Amino acid sequence: MHPESETGIGVDRVFDRISGDYDRWYDEPDGRMILQSELECLRSICANFHGRWLEVGVGTGRFASGLGIAWGLDPSLPMLRIAGTRGLSVCTGTAEALPFPASSMDGLLLALTLCFLKDPEPSFKEFARVLRPRGALLLGLIPAEGPWGRWYARKKAEGHPVYSQARFYAVRDVLTLAEQAGLELAASASTLFRDPQERPDMRTGTQSGIFPDAGFVGLLFNRMGEGRNRRR
Repeated sequence: MHPESETGIGVDRVFDRISGDYDRWYDEPDGRMILQSELECLRSICANFHGRWLEVGVGTGRFASGLGIAWGLDPSLPMLRIAGTRGLSVCTGTAEALPFPASSMDGLLLALTLCFLKDPEPSFKEFARVLRPRGALLLGLIPAEGPWGRWYARKKAEGHPVYSQARFYAVRDVLTLAEQAGLELAASASTLFRDPQERPDMRTGTQSGIFPDAGFVGLLFNRMGEGRNRRR
């Protein structure tokens, strides 16, 4: 499973309060294997993170540091403090109003962040605004229709303090949001082909494309008409 909290406070404060426990989960056997599977999935569709890349919703910096991304943004100061210890340049902010000028980023990463955005439509417009020509948006998504998305949806229905405030999206809905913002799908890959309640004994493999039984899907977007982002 991904890191969780059992506190009874709002999601913004939850991430403030659980920053240490959240980060330590990635050092546990399950956390390490799941993280490596997700990083491998993302790398399979975007191997070059040179230039000015920013992770939106950087959290404690596990994904950004694992992919070689230097900048991170998050609304949680405790999370950012931990991300800073990994050598990242960090700032506070939200996806709905990115504090960066137009055409200032070579790439944006959102890993496990989309489900916690307050409003995804203006966020996608912001992503398109700050990307440079031939820039890339890389999403790591827990699809609503997959086994992990359904499992987290049950936790949401049960009133879990974090996931009760999350919204899980079907892949087709994410593609629509991207298209409305002027972005088109360039590449995709899937991983976590197992039930989330099974304890993994090894990393699950990555397959190119989008699969309904995947727990994690990587989606790479470019501006419409600019062609596939090169895997350099």
